[in-house]
Amino acid sequence: MSSVRVAVDVGGTFTDVCIFEDDTQQMRVTKVPSTPHDPMVAVMNGVERGEIDLGDVSLFSHGTTVATNALITRNFPAAALVTTRGFRDVLEIRDGTKDDLWDAYKDVSAPYIRRRDRFEVTERVDYLGKTVTPLDEAEARELAELLKRRGVKTIAVCFLNSYANPDHETRMREILEEMIPDATVSTSAEILPEIFEYPRFNTAVANAVLAPLVSGYVNRLAAQLKQGGYRGDLLLLHSGGGSMTPRLVEKFPVRLAASGIAAGAISAKHIAQQCGYDNAVSLDMGGTSTDISLVADGELRVAQEWQVEYGHPIIFPSIEVLTIGAGGGSLAHIDIAGSLRNGPQSAGADPGPACYGTGGDQPTNTDANLVLGRLGTSLAGGMKQLDRRLAEEAIRRVIAEPLGMGLEEAAQAIVSVANANMADAVRLVSIRRGYDPRDFALLAFGGAGALHGADVARELGIPTVVVPPSPGVTSAMGCLLVDIQHDLAQMRTGLASAADEEGIEEAFVALETEASARLRHEGVSDEDAVLQRKISMRYSGQWRSLQVPMGRGRGALQQAVRTFHEQYEREFNFRQDDAPVEVYQLHLTAIGKTPKPSFRPAQPVPQGPGDPVERRAAYFGHEWIDTPVYERVALAAGTRFEGPVIITQLDSTTVVPPGARAEIDEWFNIRIHLEEVN
Repeated sequence: MSSVRVAVDVGGTFTDVCIFEDDTQQMRVTKVPSTPHDPMVAVMNGVERGEIDLGDVSLFSHGTTVATNALITRNFPAAALVTTRGFRDVLEIRDGTKDDLWDAYKDVSAPYIRRRDRFEVTERVDYLGKTVTPLDEAEARELAELLKRRGVKTIAVCFLNSYANPDHETRMREILEEMIPDATVSTSAEILPEIFEYPRFNTAVANAVLAPLVSGYVNRLAAQLKQGGYRGDLLLLHSGGGSMTPRLVEKFPVRLAASGIAAGAISAKHIAQQCGYDNAVSLDMGGTSTDISLVADGELRVAQEWQVEYGHPIIFPSIEVLTIGAGGGSLAHIDIAGSLRNGPQSAGADPGPACYGTGGDQPTNTDANLVLGRLGTSLAGGMKQLDRRLAEEAIRRVIAEPLGMGLEEAAQAIVSVANANMADAVRLVSIRRGYDPRDFALLAFGGAGALHGADVARELGIPTVVVPPSPGVTSAMGCLLVDIQHDLAQMRTGLASAADEEGIEEAFVALETEASARLRHEGVSDEDAVLQRKISMRYSGQWRSLQVPMGRGRGALQQAVRTFHEQYEREFNFRQDDAPVEVYQLHLTAIGKTPKPSFRPAQPVPQGPGDPVERRAAYFGHEWIDTPVYERVALAAGTRFEGPVIITQLDSTTVVPPGARAEIDEWFNIRIHLEEVN
């Protein structure tokens, strides 16, 4: 019987693999260099390096950056947009906002489909869904013939008001598929039944341009795994925190954008629950960036609108993750005003930090930590050797001498600026949302998160830091913890006080019927299906809406209105109970439960850490301190120690600063307590 579960997370520098063995309930991890030219190569290299027999694998889950990278690099196939006559430039006009309000010369990047590839046909439906002008099928066929001659096989169909009546879009798709049989056609009403045309158009266009790239990659990987003996479905993590099979990825590839960063947030929620924390902030610091998410009252925050590039919204539920340019490879530099800055520019994997000795000559966070003694001279179990002399030269030349600082002072300043940037980002996701970070635990992971976690927590007044057993591959573990999930929606506008509750119930039943069909199509039994209703509401006259849970039966709508007032106050510190509330949109989350790993806790035995593997001078505050260094694999559950301590392992280094105490808990997490030691 199959007894192995595998999760793979593809990062910019490394591809991480988690292997969980059901029989022993043990997890092992491995890392291989990523292969940007073809991520599948790194995935299969990870399978080989992890000595995985695909015939023994019961679940293979994958977080991928293919969609995100495609949107960033704009390496798209030839694509076209077909829209209502007169609305060719919706993508160009957008919503009039700017990323930098005060920079009149900074333009938003161009639409994903160029103007010359956007075409119009005659048709019109009003806001109630009534046909005003029928679709001109002669025009539609003429356009399809033109696209066929051009060799266009990726097409988005976006008609005005199709959210109210999709018939014209459906017919246009039928004509295109009839005349271009191998075309991939995305219709906006199917992708996103949203009243605002710009976000609906852009989401459908993003879906269309990603379809050949993402589905091609996913299908190739699924075939390769099958050839190796894997008999199950490849599960792809999507931005909403669930997973999809290749069959649904072909239809909704845009859902895989932000796939990778969602995995870390999912792991953070799981670890927080294990440790008994309902409130936690995750700090996932890698080589280039840091991803920050919030678990409040046991739940991850979910955003309904997000974007890879500013001005190109994607309207699918996505775990709310704030990404900033702060990673191990972030470059320290002096700005035009003479101030020390850190990031967002990064040395990346090539040429990398100065200490890598691979051509980089600018100082990074990794160089600073090496100079301060917090990092040793090797990473990833000896796969990467670090040259302290090169790090010192870069910091001295670029930072220390221009600012009149000593070497240690400059290195400490680099790390302090990075920590301040991350602390500010945590404030954005907590204090600006009405949460006090002092009521939260900080989960520090990623290759560099455990190096900086305690310092960031101290700056925010957070009392406890939790470092997972394998910080560098924690995001990959998140892929093992997700269920199959789909999100459906339907527009439904009007005052809540005058709403047709029976009509709303019928609409939810229709959504549930479609959702159940999708889950059955992916092999989910009815017993494992969970359907969750939600409803978006707003105060009358507002543009933006707020999503709240929706119950069933008589009185469910009135309860949703009460919940809306409460959540509105939490979100915006304001409520107006006597103002009329409008219903805006109905939502349904369909979850197909998948088997999860059953992690086995150890029985902690209070004990000291034993003899260190070495002692190293490390710089804390304004002095060098003789600091013990331990191998994490040798620390048993129940081990207790006081800072300063440095703990090394294959995928990360943990720093416990002076004045802190720590222990290894029953789940083999390191819990660092930052109150002063008596």
